[in-house]
Amino acid sequence: MKIGKRLKKVREGINREKLYPLDEAVKLIKERAVAKFDETIEVAINLGVDPRHADQMVRGVVMLPNGTGRTVRVGVFARGAKADDAVGAGADVVGAEDLVEKVQAGTIEFDRCIATPDMMPLVGRLGKILGPRGLMPNPKIGTVTMDVIGAVRAAKGGSVEFRVEKAGIVQAGVGKASFAADKLVQNIKALADAVAKAKPAGAKGTYIQRVAVSSTMGPGVKVEPGTVL
Repeated sequence: MKIGKRLKKVREGINREKLYPLDEAVKLIKERAVAKFDETIEVAINLGVDPRHADQMVRGVVMLPNGTGRTVRVGVFARGAKADDAVGAGADVVGAEDLVEKVQAGTIEFDRCIATPDMMPLVGRLGKILGPRGLMPNPKIGTVTMDVIGAVRAAKGGSVEFRVEKAGIVQAGVGKASFAADKLVQNIKALADAVAKAKPAGAKGTYIQRVAVSSTMGPGVKVEPGTVL
């Protein structure tokens, strides 16, 4: 595969076989995030699990101490007082049957979806639409709740959902290239800690096997797993 001049340049000074301490890896990534926009810093964690087995699924939510740096649009399925609470907490889209109809018509104006328990029979109709997009509300990660105000504020304030992919990898954005290095390190450690605590009972052997950080347009840098916890 031919590598462009830009990518060749940003890869200079990075040993692709070396495992770097987390703080050094973050420094290398920040120095190479030179796009004309504020690049997202992303983390990929390879886990020793097989998500095809129900007892090895890894999923959760973590509140990043320094936020994500991105604007999150929040949609809430609720009625009455809870709908009013959602609006007051800053939700971008709030509704019941009317919101279901919009989503069924192909209009999805939110990045995070929250629902009160009584709305789930209605929201369940949207499983084939919201599920593949990772937007289906789930009580295990706090997005099916009566505490609508807390859920909306958490989503707006920097909470990040994570879920292991088929290949056993958890990927998440943990901030922007404009963040100070120490703030990115804190966010990465918070994510890694949450993933570690979500270790399923069925996981055998080494749980956190490999870790890498990258920016939207930059190269990946391998990280010593022991330095993220």
